[in-house]
Amino acid sequence: MDKSNKRFWERFAFIYTGFMKKNNMVYDKLCSRIRNHLTNADSVLELACGTGQLTYRLAEEVKLWTATDFSPKMIEEAKKQGNGNNIEFGVADATALIYNDMSFDVVVIANALHIMPEPYKAMSEICRVLKQGGLLFAPTFVYDGNYNKALIWMMEKVGFHTFHKWKVKELKDFVASYGFTLESGEVIKANPLNECILIGRKRG
Repeated sequence: MDKSNKRFWERFAFIYTGFMKKNNMVYDKLCSRIRNHLTNADSVLELACGTGQLTYRLAEEVKLWTATDFSPKMIEEAKKQGNGNNIEFGVADATALIYNDMSFDVVVIANALHIMPEPYKAMSEICRVLKQGGLLFAPTFVYDGNYNKALIWMMEKVGFHTFHKWKVKELKDFVASYGFTLESGEVIKANPLNECILIGRKRG
């Protein structure tokens, strides 16, 4: 079993952009919430950027946007989706980042923590590279309320795997335990799962 899901994402990368178009309304909502917190002086690190669903919508709001994913094929596809003079793409493992301590004003990790076998390693790295008082945006699918069990079952049959089926409170407690004061935990409707728009500020 591919415990990182990497093989799945490498196979899926070439159709990911088209597949995610059905969630455009959700991504628009995410961006509207995130955009209000960004400034043109910010240096942003995006982890698990996929093919740029947030990248291209938000990068123009900041000084520098570093978009990364652990799948080289996802990064290849992301580069094809648009242009941005202040966007740097790169392959990176969120659980073992190469960046220096306190390098970024903002970290974005969307829809990824729950599909990581070791999200605590990612959170430790996020905390390390984020400046004191910096912002973390970690919108994550949650298992509160009704959700599309049939679709999740089908995705798992083709290789996708969810390692952490968090409810909202569990997700909030997990992120807060790494030294973040939570500023938002709004839940919006999405498919196959509802989305918790988690925003936290790194405590000094």
